Amino acid sequence: QVQLVESGGGLVQAGGSLRLSCAATGSIISINTINAMGWYRQAPGKQRELVATITRGGSTNYADSVKGRFTISRDNAKSTVYLQMNSLKPEDTAVYSCNAVTLRYVNYWGKGTLVTVSS
Repeated sequence: QVQLVESGGGLVQAGGSLRLSCAATGSIISINTINAMGWYRQAPGKQRELVATITRGGSTNYADSVKGRFTISRDNAKSTVYLQMNSLKPEDTAVYSCNAVTLRYVNYWGKGTLVTVSS
């Protein structure tokens, strides 16, 4: 089993920056089967949406709304994925959840961390 532990959320003014971290803990065998890791977000009254993903090999994918502002990175040795968020906007306010997908397409989710951007 794998647990995903997120950190780094909080309150920031528009134009500011935050860095989210998500560490995978638990069974080393299961952690070593993780391929893609990423971040999703859910704003109040809206559906969860993809923010960014990164594979073990470093290939990235971003939502159009965050391209050029957010950067996803990964430290495989630490089983940790990061999301650097710059130029934050009020519409980025949401609960951000970490996701990990294994080579057998098993999904793991973190509990989520709240990001609030004030105008």
